[in-house]
Amino acid sequence: MSVRNRIKSVFPKGLLWQLSALNIIVVASAIILSGLAIYNTACFLVDTMGHLNDQQQSQYNATLFNYLLIFAVVTIVSGSLLHFYLTKKITKPIRSLIESAKQLKRGEYPKPVKNTAQGEVGELTDHFNGLISQLKTNDDSRQKLVSDISHELRTPLTNLNGYLQALENGDVKGNVELYHALHNESKRLTDIIEQIEWLKEWGDVSSRPYTDHDKADMSELIEQCTAMFQWVLEQKSLDINVTTDSYILSVHAEGIQQVITNLLENAIHYYQGEGHIGIKGNLGDDFYRVSISGPGERIPKEIQHRIFERFYRLDTSRNRETGGGGLGLAIAKEIIEQHNGKIGLHTEGNQNTFWFELPIT
Repeated sequence: MSVRNRIKSVFPKGLLWQLSALNIIVVASAIILSGLAIYNTACFLVDTMGHLNDQQQSQYNATLFNYLLIFAVVTIVSGSLLHFYLTKKITKPIRSLIESAKQLKRGEYPKPVKNTAQGEVGELTDHFNGLISQLKTNDDSRQKLVSDISHELRTPLTNLNGYLQALENGDVKGNVELYHALHNESKRLTDIIEQIEWLKEWGDVSSRPYTDHDKADMSELIEQCTAMFQWVLEQKSLDINVTTDSYILSVHAEGIQQVITNLLENAIHYYQGEGHIGIKGNLGDDFYRVSISGPGERIPKEIQHRIFERFYRLDTSRNRETGGGGLGLAIAKEIIEQHNGKIGLHTEGNQNTFWFELPIT
């Protein structure tokens, strides 16, 4: 049986035991070989000097051998124990990582591994803890998204199924108003699904590489988006004031148009009070800022950061017809962040101003 197989049979498992066994073999071999070399050299030198007779020479050789043997045994044992202790301390984070990996394999999220090591092992521990944290965050977001989507789709589907079953059973008779209501519910479902697709697309960093960006004049993009709402503005008798600085940026034009459209639609949908809706495009020192403002319900400062969350509504009592799908601002945030920009809200009185900034590169 080879030395390697003997080590496996004595220490079948565990990096600590394998390293200790290997250390014992290496250290013992080095000490024994060094001891034999020292013993033979010392005996040869004393013998060549000729100061000792045969009996004294034999006694000298035996004494030297005993001392070297004791030294070798003590050194091997103490060195092995010290190596075992130090190796155990070094491999402790690895054992913790293994236990955490086993928990993760069972579908559990382990607690962060305490990092007591430096160098590569410490770096591995930090990356592993970061991975667990990211996986947990992603899983929580996925579960929340699935729950939110189910909640959003349940009401329109229930309405459609209820009315269609009533029509099938003859409990109600179809008319223009009923068909119009059913069409609106169907359109609302389609809008939600389209918004989810937009959110999924822009939530994936790899789906929008920089090479997809084109040179576009921000002033033209704003004017194009505004033109799409002219009919709606006329129907609602709303005035809009547009002032923009012309500047060409490298952006994903369709995505930026989606942001402007979402913010403008939001300003029209929640319009309350008097005054015009304003759109500004201003060129700064290192960014281009677009702001859309209009009168509406005052948004408390403490919840302003939450309105960019998925499916969040300022008034939870609103239904989907008055409260929207709750995805427009979340989509806008995803798109702007993919452009390395910023997005936010400023409220002054009943005037709400949504803004975003794109870096000038």
